[in-house]
Amino acid sequence: MKNKVAIRKLQTGVPGLDALLGGGLAEFSFNIIAGAPGSGKTTLAHQIMFGLASPARPALFFTVLGEPSLKMLRYQQQYSFFDIDKLDDSIRFINLGDEVLAGDFDHVLARIISEVERFEPGLVFVDSFRSVTKVAEATGQGGALQHFVQQLGMYLTSWQAITFLIGEYMSIDSEANPVFTIADGILLLLQSLHRNSMVRKIQVAKMRGQASIAGLHTFRISDDGIHIFPRTISIGATKAGPTADGKPQKRTALAMGTPLLDEMMGGGLPTGYSLLIAGPSGSGKSLLATAFLAEGTRVGEKGVVAAFEKSPGQTHNPRLDALVEAGHVGVIDTRALDLSIDETLYALTEMIRITGATRVVIDSLSGFELALAPTFREDFRESLHRMVAVLTAIGATVLMVSELEDRYVDLRFSPYGAAFLTDAIIVQRYVELRGDLKRVMAVVKVRNSKHSHALRLYEITDEGIVIGQPRPEMDALLTGHPRITAATQADDKARR
Repeated sequence: MKNKVAIRKLQTGVPGLDALLGGGLAEFSFNIIAGAPGSGKTTLAHQIMFGLASPARPALFFTVLGEPSLKMLRYQQQYSFFDIDKLDDSIRFINLGDEVLAGDFDHVLARIISEVERFEPGLVFVDSFRSVTKVAEATGQGGALQHFVQQLGMYLTSWQAITFLIGEYMSIDSEANPVFTIADGILLLLQSLHRNSMVRKIQVAKMRGQASIAGLHTFRISDDGIHIFPRTISIGATKAGPTADGKPQKRTALAMGTPLLDEMMGGGLPTGYSLLIAGPSGSGKSLLATAFLAEGTRVGEKGVVAAFEKSPGQTHNPRLDALVEAGHVGVIDTRALDLSIDETLYALTEMIRITGATRVVIDSLSGFELALAPTFREDFRESLHRMVAVLTAIGATVLMVSELEDRYVDLRFSPYGAAFLTDAIIVQRYVELRGDLKRVMAVVKVRNSKHSHALRLYEITDEGIVIGQPRPEMDALLTGHPRITAATQADDKARR
């Protein structure tokens, strides 16, 4: 054989699953869906079945010692993927409970063979296969079970059918069962409780001949069924080629929408950069973010905002509300319980894909962390790094807001140690000046760009943020107790 055999991959219809599997489900593969009770095994199997079943590729669903088919269908038909028109013509349910309870595995196999030969399915499901194992253990027929499994796998493969065995296996490492050895693919569904939150995850423990995405991936069960959120891996941003004289091509700078801020940043924020705006409560971080989105609208660029502290309708920010209502800015729903970074990233990338948005605002990182399930907060910084890398790799320019309490004994930019993750940083602080509370702003860094290092006072007005000129006559502004510089004092004394 000189030519490689090409294995056809079928699209399952389960959002996120095909990407997780490495392109889809291998045709004629022998698969296992394992997990604890309530983890979503039967729902996943039904969603795959209704997505793939057709008159040309009918499906057989065998139930074993589990809930009756009628009861199972009563609940499964509540999902939007359930198509009652496919029953009987494309999908049939068969109960094997009596044969399995009798302990005659040869008869069970004969029944399955008979039904398969009669219906000629392209999809075969056995739920729950764990029940068969339990009966074999109770009756001391471990050898008969192994022979049954091997024969079943051989027959199903020869019939050119995609096979799913579904069972309550908590893990696959500690289970001494021949079914795991002969399986082509194993999907392990997990659910974990932490405090008062519950998180569902899926792992492709085995998938022959396909480059599946390793690790644990979160998923959610809704009225539409299962939605998987693969851990997206950035492949890197597309770099601009060199100019005619061989020098690196400079990125186009985006205007920030706040007068004088572009000048402070050396011309604006380069496209594809990530910017962190750090400051205490009430310092105007969200106003800068809104101005950034509004400027994009002015030049014909769409925006996306993920508001974790308050939804746009609750921010008392008429400018942002108007942008959302006009359709210039898309809003990510952040009200779901027990969010994950991957679910949020999926929502952002989908919104960017649909709207063509190039400006993304995350307001704020502290609210984002609190919206996550507790189990995801432990690696928040690592996940945030991955999210920013993915967003910038697809061409988005990202602005993140970080709540930062004023501490005058040190200079910090983020409570998460995330400053190094960003390409640019703007810091805002409160200072006391001649008995008044004032605000100051500075550009800390803009990667590979010359920018101002001056601290500037600014005011929040009805029109937005108004930035003033530098105050070279003042020193120690960031200590919270500014003072007049010695040079200014000497000049004042000389003028007198």
